[in-house]
Amino acid sequence: MDTDSARASLLKEQARLEGLLIAAARLHAGAQEAQERELSSSDQHPAELATETIERELDQSVVLHVQMELTEVEAAVAKVEAGTYGLCEACAKPISDARLEAMPAARYCIEDQAKLARNGRRNGSR
Repeated sequence: MDTDSARASLLKEQARLEGLLIAAARLHAGAQEAQERELSSSDQHPAELATETIERELDQSVVLHVQMELTEVEAAVAKVEAGTYGLCEACAKPISDARLEAMPAARYCIEDQAKLARNGRRNGSR
């Protein structure tokens, strides 16, 4: 993947992720206001409170995931600027164009990503 295509793809993804975070913040602010109005006007059933708590946790999980993706994309943009984009962080060999097209912020070649995944499963199962 050439540098200009990589930069364009990464910047497009960065804008998309930033848009998601902005939308999530607006949604959260609106939900917070509605919840405050609702709490001040009536008592809630415990099941409703539990549902709201789960929804908040899921929302927070999604936002955290988007923030992590955005961090990866920003790091990839920095690599483009530094001239190191497309090189595996583990073996320093080029990452395949197909992988970079599918995952523009990929940090590892397929082989090293597979090794990391296998090691993560082993370490997580102990």
